[in-house]
Amino acid sequence: MTPTATGRPAGPVRAGIEVLDRDEDGRVTAARAGIAATEPVFAGHYPHFAIFPGVCVLECVHRAATDGDGAPAPADLAAVESARFSGAVLPGDTLDITLRWRRTEHGLRCDATTATGRGKSATVRLRYRTLGGAS
Repeated sequence: MTPTATGRPAGPVRAGIEVLDRDEDGRVTAARAGIAATEPVFAGHYPHFAIFPGVCVLECVHRAATDGDGAPAPADLAAVESARFSGAVLPGDTLDITLRWRRTEHGLRCDATTATGRGKSATVRLRYRTLGGAS
């Protein structure tokens, strides 16, 4: 993958992540992404009924989680511990992302939910290594 201006690899999702709130440590706790009908992943993804793929929802959560001061660097993602998809994300939707952080013996855990105007779309748990290398 080709790196972007921020040094991150260019992924399949072009949507920008808008940070809405942070905790006292600077970690994002609420964000949103506008899912445009022009997202490249919609081309050929279920002809006549485009759906934003679950892996792209995961990418939006990860990008929200790793945005800004105090957040783990993108390379520090240790695991996708769980991902459950409960509703479709469609072209033109706004994806609201709520993140809850906690320290664990293995680093940081991020429990996230995503929703559109139709309701919840996913529940995700990501694990990040801390600077000391624990995963």
